[in-house]
Amino acid sequence: MPASTASELKVLCLRASVRTLAAAESMTGGRVQAAITAVSGASGFFLGGLTAYTLDQKVRHLGVKRAAAAKVNSVSADVATQMARGAARLFGADVAIATTGYAEPAPEFGVDEPFAHWAIAHRLATRHWRIVTGRVVCPGMTRTEAQEAATAAVMVELVAYLNHSA
Repeated sequence: MPASTASELKVLCLRASVRTLAAAESMTGGRVQAAITAVSGASGFFLGGLTAYTLDQKVRHLGVKRAAAAKVNSVSADVATQMARGAARLFGADVAIATTGYAEPAPEFGVDEPFAHWAIAHRLATRHWRIVTGRVVCPGMTRTEAQEAATAAVMVELVAYLNHSA
């Protein structure tokens, strides 16, 4: 993550509108959590994260709906949203970010190139959620390149969201 993004994340998370942050990951394999905790002072706003790689773990820990997730091999904007909301609940965070996707082609699922769905879930005072989702495509990249690229893109989206919400 670029230094400017890291410093923005720290400042934005310490503002009154968003005090705490959590993460749930699959495709990025813990890299989002690593990027957040690389920020000096992250313990002041980051409550924790979970890397849930299997459907069973996504259901058990994040409250993902099994039947719907099974139909899409746990990869969709809806699954990312459920993961983000689940992480916010699990850690008691104001905002959570989640990723799910394919780090490499998976012809058996019709996936020709790596991609990730991401979601940001923001718990509002009205007991409602503000949800933002997106997709990052990583054509021609190796598994680790795709994971790194998706992480970088997701962190930029998180900072943009927090900047808009502040």
